[in-house]
Amino acid sequence: MITVFGEGRGFRVVWLLEEMGLAYRLRPVDLLAGVENDAEFLAINPAGFIPAIQDGDVTMVESIAIMEYLMGRYGPTKLAPGPHDAAFPAYQQFLHLGEAGLAGSIYFVVGARYFAPEAERGNWSARQALEQFESRLTLVTRQLERSAYLAGDKFTAADISVGYGLELARKHGGVTLGATEQAYMARLSDREGYKRAMETCQATRRAAEAASQ
Repeated sequence: MITVFGEGRGFRVVWLLEEMGLAYRLRPVDLLAGVENDAEFLAINPAGFIPAIQDGDVTMVESIAIMEYLMGRYGPTKLAPGPHDAAFPAYQQFLHLGEAGLAGSIYFVVGARYFAPEAERGNWSARQALEQFESRLTLVTRQLERSAYLAGDKFTAADISVGYGLELARKHGGVTLGATEQAYMARLSDREGYKRAMETCQATRRAAEAASQ
């Protein structure tokens, strides 16, 4: 049984597992309450961040690396085009851009909005992070103007990666997505795998609902 520790970026992992039809369990990790007393989780990831997985003797952190591991170990899967597939370059680019360019940037914007003192919420670093997110978003927009999904006409794990980053930005980062991105997000959220993942990730669902009010 694959165990997923924590939601947040762990939503990507749960969504992927649902799309692949793999058995798993979600083990909540409450970062806001602090992880210093969560000995089980700290034994898995002493750095104390989420997500992490345990799969038999394998322990991993970092959501994109976990996704690549799961697809490699339990594939082949249509969610990951092969290296000789024409869709492979775009797939690789957006799989990693979803974290390195989008979620990794907007994370600091969200942190400033929710947790920084009032006077520091629009500080230089937060503005720089938002500018980086917005510049990378132009690559997503251009690609979606060409095709329904980021690697072409078929849904792949790159869409899970980017979809999470866009959802974080629009729900918690104060970002207003354009019509192209909104239509894309509607396609993603209509997937059964996404719906099942949202049912499992109750904290993610509650946060999304609260942000929509």
